[in-house]
Amino acid sequence: MNYETLYSVINLAVMPAWALLILAPGWVWTQRLVHSALVPLALAAVYLTFLTLGVGFGQSQPGAGMDSLGAVQALFSHPVGLLTGWVHFLVFDLFVGAWVARDARRIGLSRWFVTPSLLLTFLFGPVGLLIYLIARKLSGKAGWSLDEAAV
Repeated sequence: MNYETLYSVINLAVMPAWALLILAPGWVWTQRLVHSALVPLALAAVYLTFLTLGVGFGQSQPGAGMDSLGAVQALFSHPVGLLTGWVHFLVFDLFVGAWVARDARRIGLSRWFVTPSLLLTFLFGPVGLLIYLIARKLSGKAGWSLDEAAV
């Protein structure tokens, strides 16, 4: 399988989880699949595989690593390094999106506020989280604290 195909397969693998978060946030299968550790664990295994190939088996450019900007640039200059970084983004963005969906349901925030935040989290990670946290605060249903006991 070539790198482009791997990229496409990995992207397609997260689409159902995002669709469930956006279209069926309260459905039992959303709870079982997206709010469990199942999808992040599967993606973490893919991440670990790419990381091992890049670091342990030399499928990266010379000098690749995390100790300097140049080393990170070398890491991402090989397709395995790019896929490793991409899966990293996908795992954490989905994790944040699932938290946003759970938090919004817990505080009773309308899906009209949550859906744009989820779409932006899917596409631009931190931007979606920022929009959600601002909407959360402006709604008056929760403050800046992320401590569930404080709400």
